[in-house]
Amino acid sequence: MQRLVADTVRDYLAGLASPEDDVLAEVRRRSLADGVPAPSRDTAWLLHVLTAAVQAARVFEIGTGYGYSGMHVARALPAGGVLLTVERHPARAALAKEHFERAGLAAQAHVMVGPATRLVHKVAGPFDVIVQDGDKADYEPLLDHLIGLLRPRGVLVSDNILWSGDVVPGSCDTPAHRQDSIDAIRRYNTRLASDPRLDTVFLPVGDGVAVSVKRV
Repeated sequence: MQRLVADTVRDYLAGLASPEDDVLAEVRRRSLADGVPAPSRDTAWLLHVLTAAVQAARVFEIGTGYGYSGMHVARALPAGGVLLTVERHPARAALAKEHFERAGLAAQAHVMVGPATRLVHKVAGPFDVIVQDGDKADYEPLLDHLIGLLRPRGVLVSDNILWSGDVVPGSCDTPAHRQDSIDAIRRYNTRLASDPRLDTVFLPVGDGVAVSVKRV
């Protein structure tokens, strides 16, 4: 994949970032080693900042992985804040729970196990922030429901909108799967850009991030 940002710029910005603590660094290393999707460091920090900026008390995330992004979100929550995060792979969900416990975030982060297409109908809004980082084929079909779960002026963050970040080497890493994911993302981006319920900005952060604010 061609980098979205020049290496010199990326390296400069990386040098400004605060070092991650041992738990975050280990979770990210383990995710990369196991081929489990995890957002880039700048994307994860963007989630933290957005959560803090809107003073989110309730966050819903699709695509837990090993908990890397969820840890950034949960650390930005106020006392009593809650993160509900969905992971379709039981083994990944179990490790994510362990990582949340090690980080002292077990009270804030609650992992739901199963497909997002089913579990999304079992949660009740409104949410202040929703993070969409699941199966790219589900992005567009779930959009209307996720918007309905957002409070007015709530924020929907969609990751990998410039790349199919759900491809795991050795599983579905085929040209056909990649193209299907890319086509799904393009349709989704078009929907975001034209949806009258949302104000959306597309950012070249990580593998591409769309930040959408629900209109009143």
